[in-house]
Amino acid sequence: MKVTTKKAAFSGLALLGAAVLLAGCASAPEESGGDGGEAIDFKPCMVSDAGGFDDKSFNQLGFEGATKAAEELGVKLTEVQSDSETDYAPNITSLVDQGCDLIVTVGFALSAATVESALENPDIEYVIIDDAADNDFDSEVDAPNIKPILFDTAQAAFLGGYAAADYTKTNTVGTFGGMNFPTVSIFMDGFKQGVDYYNEEKGKGVTVLGWDGTDGLFTGGFEANDTARQTAQGLLDQNVDVMLPVGGPIYQSAAAAIRDSGSDVALMGVDADFTETDPSVADLVLTSILKGIDVGTYEAVLAAGNGDFDPAPFLGTLENEGVGLAPFHDFESKVSPTLQAELDDLKAAIIAGDVTVDSYLAG
Repeated sequence: MKVTTKKAAFSGLALLGAAVLLAGCASAPEESGGDGGEAIDFKPCMVSDAGGFDDKSFNQLGFEGATKAAEELGVKLTEVQSDSETDYAPNITSLVDQGCDLIVTVGFALSAATVESALENPDIEYVIIDDAADNDFDSEVDAPNIKPILFDTAQAAFLGGYAAADYTKTNTVGTFGGMNFPTVSIFMDGFKQGVDYYNEEKGKGVTVLGWDGTDGLFTGGFEANDTARQTAQGLLDQNVDVMLPVGGPIYQSAAAAIRDSGSDVALMGVDADFTETDPSVADLVLTSILKGIDVGTYEAVLAAGNGDFDPAPFLGTLENEGVGLAPFHDFESKVSPTLQAELDDLKAAIIAGDVTVDSYLAG
């Protein structure tokens, strides 16, 4: 399958055209586990990144999708959690050794280990979430048995940035990430573009801190720790009243900093609807920038179990509802009464191509 890069710096996560939300695989052995139907000869497996399966975000969504598919197929999902980068390759190898037919890997950081394993094991099928598996930067997926699941999250983040700019009272919003991976910075790119678009349309001057379009604030990892908390506090100290943390559990540190500050600051979620996945922060969450990781993973595993492996990449967009913006939930009465209609119009304009959102996946 062919992929084309948009930015040289991001060439390893190649530009993908629109694709179909299907994936698959089939092969070896596993037990039954569904509603009592006949067991199929299929063993799905999954490896997390360092965020873990309980991150209430990226890994958790993938795990939920894979689990749902496995249950429908009447098989058991075998999962292994990574605690650090050094676990990635050994964890994948352990699943190969266990006879897995399909291995789902979660995240950009597992790309090299996934490609290496796929090339060494052509009879196993792989799905990688949020990476194009193009580590030699030749605009081709590096192995024919890998299906990339990608999301042009900049489109949904554009809507989120517009909403943040409309909501802010201090005219200062901020963002920070775990690491400067394209799959992280794509949120920040869209967020900043959405704020800039709002400023142009409304004649306002809302400032974005934490991302300048190339570089910004990063904690160096994806853990909820003192570094993430201090990074969030640094934004609060600069009068930010809407904050977008991008990187799994680091939002928990941001929420703690916001609560300790006693300030009226809104949090924005990523990947999942944080109001639903983590009700403990629901009162802080303005909205969340969504990726259909659970749906994409579910479809991939289900197709795999049915013997319909399709390595064509899936690219989630606003148009196919692979990305989107969550409801305002507790903030519905706090946002402008015209905001939702403006966002609906803006979404339609992005889909129609009348408003351009730049990202390494745009095409």
